[in-house]
Formats: sequence, structure tokens, C-alpha cells
Amino acid sequence: MAGSHKRRRTAGDNPLLVWIKERRTYLSEIIRLDGRGENARDICPGCCTDPARCSLENHARSPTHRIQKWNGVFFEVSSLKTLGLRVQLGHPIGQPCILPQSAFNDDFVLIDTNGMHEIGLDFCGCETSETHVKQLLRHGWFPSTSTDPRTASTFRLLHYYQILSFESKASAYEFYHSLVRLTDNTGMMKRMPDRYDGFMRMVREWRHLTMLKRFGRGHDPSGVDGTLQGECVVLCPVCPQPGKNLPDGWQTAAKAKRWLYAVFLAIDANFRLKRRNVSSDQADPSLSKGWAYFVEEKDYKAFLAEHLTDAQEKSTCSSHNAVNMADTKQSQGLAATGVGTVDCARHNFKRPNGVGDLQKGEKYINMDYLFFSTLRGTQLEMLNVSYDIACQWHKKLWARMNLDYLSKVIRFFVPKFHLPVHVAKCQTIFSFNFTRFVGRTDGEAPERGWSNINPVASSTKAMGPGCRRDTLDDHFGDWNWKKTVGLGASLLYKMKDALAEKAAHELAFEEFDAVITPEHRSAWLAEMQAWEENPNDTSISNPLEAKAMAITQAGVRLKLAELEAEELQRGIDSSLHPEISPSVLIASGIDLEEEQRRLGNIAESMGQHATDTQKGSLMRMRNSLRRRIDMWRRAQVLYLPAIQGLIDQAAVREGHENAECIQLWLPSQLKTKPCDPRLRDDEWELRYAQAHDALEELRQCLRIHCSLLTFKREWIRGQGANTRAQNALARIHRRRTACVKRYRSAWMALKSLATTMKKKGWQGRLQELADDHIKPLVDPFAAGEGRRQVSWIWMMDGVDCGDEGDDDGVRIEWCKTRARALRWSEEVELLREEMRRVLQFFAWQGA
Repeated sequence: MAGSHKRRRTAGDNPLLVWIKERRTYLSEIIRLDGRGENARDICPGCCTDPARCSLENHARSPTHRIQKWNGVFFEVSSLKTLGLRVQLGHPIGQPCILPQSAFNDDFVLIDTNGMHEIGLDFCGCETSETHVKQLLRHGWFPSTSTDPRTASTFRLLHYYQILSFESKASAYEFYHSLVRLTDNTGMMKRMPDRYDGFMRMVREWRHLTMLKRFGRGHDPSGVDGTLQGECVVLCPVCPQPGKNLPDGWQTAAKAKRWLYAVFLAIDANFRLKRRNVSSDQADPSLSKGWAYFVEEKDYKAFLAEHLTDAQEKSTCSSHNAVNMADTKQSQGLAATGVGTVDCARHNFKRPNGVGDLQKGEKYINMDYLFFSTLRGTQLEMLNVSYDIACQWHKKLWARMNLDYLSKVIRFFVPKFHLPVHVAKCQTIFSFNFTRFVGRTDGEAPERGWSNINPVASSTKAMGPGCRRDTLDDHFGDWNWKKTVGLGASLLYKMKDALAEKAAHELAFEEFDAVITPEHRSAWLAEMQAWEENPNDTSISNPLEAKAMAITQAGVRLKLAELEAEELQRGIDSSLHPEISPSVLIASGIDLEEEQRRLGNIAESMGQHATDTQKGSLMRMRNSLRRRIDMWRRAQVLYLPAIQGLIDQAAVREGHENAECIQLWLPSQLKTKPCDPRLRDDEWELRYAQAHDALEELRQCLRIHCSLLTFKREWIRGQGANTRAQNALARIHRRRTACVKRYRSAWMALKSLATTMKKKGWQGRLQELADDHIKPLVDPFAAGEGRRQVSWIWMMDGVDCGDEGDDDGVRIEWCKTRARALRWSEEVELLREEMRRVLQFFAWQGA
């Protein structure tokens, strides 16, 4: 642009390079602080002053400062306790107690953010003094035991570790031993007794007390013991909460608005959060007792024991391991093979009492209990439930639980990422994309949460049952809190995105809809609306499923053979060869053409350095193909005498050509030569079928390629396994390339025949295949259903153009395009309602 110029780069653009010039200064000053500096006497690194200004009295307020003493050669570590400092509890700092009581055996260790400290500690022994535990707590120190405490942690350390564990998932073991190294990184000092068990206990108690404090249990007249099931959870401010964020009269809202007050739930299991078979509920009970995200264990196990002998129904959909292998899941040495959860499907919040251990795989009875446990007391009448095996799980759900469900509207879905592995029927009936009043919900919320919690598994798998549940409860609470804090930004981002996508997809549908005939439009709309109202009614046809039979080469060959049989019955015999009819001649020629392409690919793959064995094998295949071509030509000249001259002209050249390069002179290659119209008709039919066959195989290759890529990305690890996976992908790629060549050959033949036969509008659902058209229907590495642009190979465009009026592909894509536009429109409406609910929820909470 005229007048513009680049900004001049300054030293601040790369501060690291500037720092390198000052590196020696930094190093010298750090060494100076480690040495005597301007002081020749003892120093306190915490105060950075000399002893004259840093007295023991001053350190009564900072008992965790580290003292170093110059011994004439170097600074050696000392302690305030060695220098005579005594910390007096129960009185203001600096005021002595007339009846001080030393800690048990005068052996007290305080754990703080800068390490572990031996403290000279005195409790108050006055007549009005509080217990030792209260004196420590009022000083901001958390005792590890309630009787004769000898170890404590500062409140700031426990809070620091709690936040650190949320963000880094560092275990208490790693954190504790980091503190040990901060205390002594040489191992040469007097070793303190191990306080790890005490630290673990303090961390667990701190997590529990923090939860109780934040949910107001300390101010409730009923006290801690009056806490109800699921009361100590961070609720989702966006989900409909009666009495908290729903408008007055929501129960009587019109049908067109009632869907806005539905609850979206997502169910899933995680088999990384295992627990070894250590300890027991008696030795290590949970402190929460079902007050937060985990269900109450006693009732949960009683329910499982009652249904222990119930047989799990096998899957009638795809072979779901979650269903069929629920009883065979490896559980040796494990008390829990994982956890099951019920989440808020749209906002990724953990639900109250929606988490429980899985004892042996993902059994229905476990997930049933968790589902109904989190719904306990729910007053809403409409539920949208997402589960990766919902097609199987929902079938006998109500019979298993002996419940009446007719008073509620409950719809079941399969998450979008999991849906492609289900059978075709499930991919429409249980799809979020094609169901009304769900917006752009994808149902994959639990999967996003697992990435946050999975790193904790390395430490929780060795915990006792109660400690593990309390720890995971705390992590789930923090996850919900972070989601709450980010709601403003996330909802705004979603709204901006939804508005743009809504406009784009409504425009795309309007353009598509404008080229549809009014008869088709009204028929398809009525069909789609009827199916949307009753998707599970098998008497209503599914407009998203193809109705016409697929065109195949085998089918066309059978049709031509039947026509020839009918002519023979009528006494008409157009064959000029006793064994080869006209249709067989053309079909054999197309087969030879395919064999030529296959042999050419083999020769090309050998490269320039083929072995003698490979060359010999290739030569035998070429000789065999040449003999087959010679035999076929003997019959060909009977039906096409005009090609005899072409064969004679090419005889000398073909003697030096490889078999895969020989011209076959099918009717589509004879532009000006005379040819029997019957032969042209036969080739037209076979080429048309060949094009459809090639497209179908191409689509199948693209599906397999996507599945292999996804499997490789998720599960394959190691060089050997990756090499094998890459070889499998290469084989599929070769098949795909062959399909593309076969289709393009059929397309060129059809174009040539159409000119000769003066066919118009013959393309129908076929188009010229460009490289950028070759893409999967659902690309796992590209945009999803709501944003995708479909290639014609999946849409097969061409309403009212085919000879048979085959409009299945266009009808299906019209329905899908309409569904995409509706889902984005619903998403905008749902987001507006969710934004309103957030504000009302916070107003309720503030009051």
C-alpha cells in the first residue's frame, strides 16, 4: 500500500537476545546474594538484613524464614529454633504466656511453601485457653492430627497445592518431596521424620473443609451432618433450574417454546480412572457421603448387588465393546475398572450425584443408577439424553428401573463423533443433526472433560476408595468452577459463530431449494416433517434413507442377459458367435480394459530397479493378457468388421508394445467408424453401471481410509504398529486411485458415446471427477456436519435428469441442507435463552 512502511525493529522485539548481553551481571548478583556480600555476619535470606536489625522477636511473625550462619568458610544452614526462637500460641505475638506448654516431645514440624521447618512451639496453658487444635487453626496452621499434633501445614501451602493440583495434576507425593528437596537438596543435613502420611491427610481434610465452607455448611443451623445428597456442587448456571433461572409460567409455555426449557444430558464412561484393589470403605470411608458429584456408595453398592445376576442384552447395532464386553472387561487386581458420569451435554458441567465407580465394564445397571440418581428431584418435563450406546441402552431402561416415563418427553441421541460407527438406521434416528429442537448440540461433552481429569489417574489409582472419591470430587468441582468463570466469553463466542453460520446455511438452503421443483419440494417437506414428529415410527418412511436400488455392473449384466434370453424365446438371435453374445463381448472388453489398468499399475510400482523374479512375473502376466486380447478380438471382428483395418495398421506397432498399452477399439473409441447401434447401447448401459460401481467403491475406500486414520491417531503407538498401519493406508490409497481411474475412463467413454448417440441431459447424477471432489462424507479432520460442504460424489446431484427419475441423492441432501439451516437457527434461539438464564441464575444466587 502506498505510503505504508514497516515498523523499525527495536531491542524489545527480542528481549532474550538483549538479556544474553546482561547474563554475566545477573549471575554475579545472584552469587553475591549467596555469599557474604557487604555483611560479614549472619544473615537472614528472608529479611535480607543483618542480625542487628533482624532479631528473634521480629521472626516471631515469620517463623518460616531460613537462617544461614557464616562459619568462617561458608554459610551453613541454621534454624530459628536453634537460635532460641519460641512461637507462642493463644496470645498476641510478643506477649508471653504464664503457663506455656511445649509441643509433644518438643518435636514440631511446620510445612510451608519454602520447605519444612522445625519449630519451637508453645501452646497456651492458661485456664481460659482453647484446645491445641483450635490454637493452631487460629494461627493459620492446619494440624495433621487432632490429638497431640506434631505436624502442621500453613493454610497458604494447602491452598497453593490445591490450585497447583487442579492445573498441573501434580500428585501429593511429588509436591511433598519437592518440599523435602527445598529443605535439604544435599541429603547431608539431619534428616527429619517422614511426614508424608500426615501431609496426605491434611490435603484431603483441607479439600473437604473447603468444599463445606464454600457451600455454606458452616452457617446452616443443621450443621455439616444436615448436608443433603448432591448439595455441595457447582451447578450449571445455564441449564434450566426451576426456581433459579426459569421465567414465570414456563410450565405452560407454548409448544414452539417449550423445547427451550429441556435438559441436555450426556452419559459416558472412562476406563482410565481405575482404582487398584487396596484398602476398603470401612478403613477409608469417603468424607463427603454423596454430598457432591459421586453417588452415595452404600446405596449404590446395595443396588448393584440386587441386580448382580441380571444378564446384559447383546447389541443389535454395531459390535459395541461397551455392551458386548461389559462382563469380560479385565478387572483382575482392580476394585474399579473406571467411572461412569452424567454431564450437562451443552456446557460440560459435572452433574450432582452423576459419577460412580464401574466394577466390571460399562454395565447397564451402573449407568441406570447414575442416570436416575442425578435426575432425582428434577421437575422438568423434557430431557435430551446423549450416550454412545443409546440405541441399545434405552430399549428396556424403564422396565429395568420399574418407572413410568409417559409423563415426560425423553429423546435419546448418539454423540456426533461416535455416530458414524453405528448402523445406517441409527445414524438418522439418533442423530443430533436431523432431530428438531436440539440446536447444534454434539453430545461429546464428557469426552472434553476426560482430557482434563485423565492425568489425575496416575495418583488416584493407588488411593483408597474414600480418598479417591474425595479427590475426584474436588477436581470435578474446580472443573465446574472454571466453566462458570468462562461462561461469558464462551457464550459470546458461540453466539457470534452461530449468527454467522445461521446466515450462511440459510442462504445455502435457499439457493438449493430454489432449483427444486414445487412438486418435489412439497412432497419432501411433508415427508420430512412427518418423520421429524415420529422418528421411531417404522410405518413412516425415513426421507434420509435411499429408496432406489443401487445401479451395479453385475445388475446391468444380468438385465442384458435376461433381454437376450427373451429375444431368443421370440426367435430373435443377433449373436454372430456361438458362445459370445453382443453384451458379453462388450462386458469382456471392459474387463480387459480394467485388467490393462491393473497391470499398468503393477509395472509402475516396480520402478527402475525390479528384480529378475519380479520382471519374470510381470512378463508372464503380460503374455497371459495378450493371449486373452487375441482371443477376444477373434469374436470382436465378427461384430465390428470395420476395426479389422485398424488392427492391421497397428499390428506392427503392437508387436513391440506391452499388453497393457494395446488399443481395444470398443464402440466408444470408434467415433467415425460404422458400428452396430446394439453394441453402442450395450456399452452405454455397462459404462453407466461401471461409473456407479466405481463411485460406490470410491466412497467405500474413503470411509475405510477415514476409519483407519482415526484408529491410527487414537490407538496406534510405536514404530512397528505405525508401520503396519501406514501399509494398510497405502493399500487403501492404491484402491482409491484405481477407482478414480476406472470412473474417469467410464466418464470419457460415456461422453464419447453421448455425442455419437445424440444423448442430452444424460449425466443425471454423474459429473466429471476432479481431484478436489474426492473427499469423505464425514472427514474426522475437517469441519463437522453443521459446517461441511458436501462433494457431489455423496450428493449425486441431478433432480429429474436421470432416465429413471432417480432423485434419492438430491432428496436426501435437500433434507440435510434444510436440517443444517434449522439447527443453526435453533442454536441462535437457544443461546439467547441460555444467556438470559445465566443472568437470572446469578441474580438468584446473589440474593
